[in-house]
Amino acid sequence: MPTVCFTAALQRFLPVSSARVEAATVAEALAVVFARQPVLRGYVLDDQGALRRHVAAYVNGQPISDRRRLSDAVGPSDEIYVFQALTGG
Repeated sequence: MPTVCFTAALQRFLPVSSARVEAATVAEALAVVFARQPVLRGYVLDDQGALRRHVAAYVNGQPISDRRRLSDAVGPSDEIYVFQALTGG
């Protein structure tokens, strides 16, 4: 089962720990986490279900390629990291 982890920046808004979930895609993994903590969804996804502009998601250290549908595949030992991205200059 893949593991979904949230960085401390997101945890300061909501207490959320890492979770092992049954999922084949990033979208499925996040759906399980959001079912457990519905308020978290608004911090991570926009109203269309895509990652918010200032949120990033990585699978095993690589950025996901589908920020809109979150269709990137995940395997049983994969780690999904979700965090707020830094922007500006």
